[in-house]
Amino acid sequence: MNFLAHIYLSEADDMVTIGNFMADGIKGKKYLNYPEAIQKGILIHRWIDSYTDSHPITKQSTKRLHSKYGHYSGVIVDILYDHFLAKNWKNYHEQPLEEYVADFYKLLIDHYELLTPRIQKMMIPMMKQNWLLSYATLEGIETVLYNMNIRTKNRVPMDEAIQDLKEHYEAFEKEFTAFFEELRAFVALKMEEL
Repeated sequence: MNFLAHIYLSEADDMVTIGNFMADGIKGKKYLNYPEAIQKGILIHRWIDSYTDSHPITKQSTKRLHSKYGHYSGVIVDILYDHFLAKNWKNYHEQPLEEYVADFYKLLIDHYELLTPRIQKMMIPMMKQNWLLSYATLEGIETVLYNMNIRTKNRVPMDEAIQDLKEHYEAFEKEFTAFFEELRAFVALKMEEL
């Protein structure tokens, strides 16, 4: 899953959200250097990624893209799934997405000193271009894929995945909806273990 799903699955706990959001840059046991709630967020992020990568539904979505994008197909599916979460936000949260995203950006600003240097650097363009809100539109996803293509030095034409999304839109949305229900249940169980 991509940024929006990780934030959403943190169950509105500020420190868990921060940990979950910045977990990709924290390797191995380095998570133990953070406060307990941030550690919890990092662990949840790792569980989400592991569950997502091994799930048959996400594998089905990824398979549709694999011949063209190779191992980047998983990254693309993460982005596409965030699109469907943002697009259908009203089905998952009572707070409007615009407000939810604004609250998250404020959380980052208020806890800037806790963030990894990578996240501190990334949050400026993220907020300026309002990445999280842009996920709700095809134009926004097209921009995200274009920027990912630049970041990965055009190893595969990730920007072209917008056409794959349009061509298989209903299938991807159906897969996301089914998978996300299972993921939410999985995260709720894992939260109880912490």
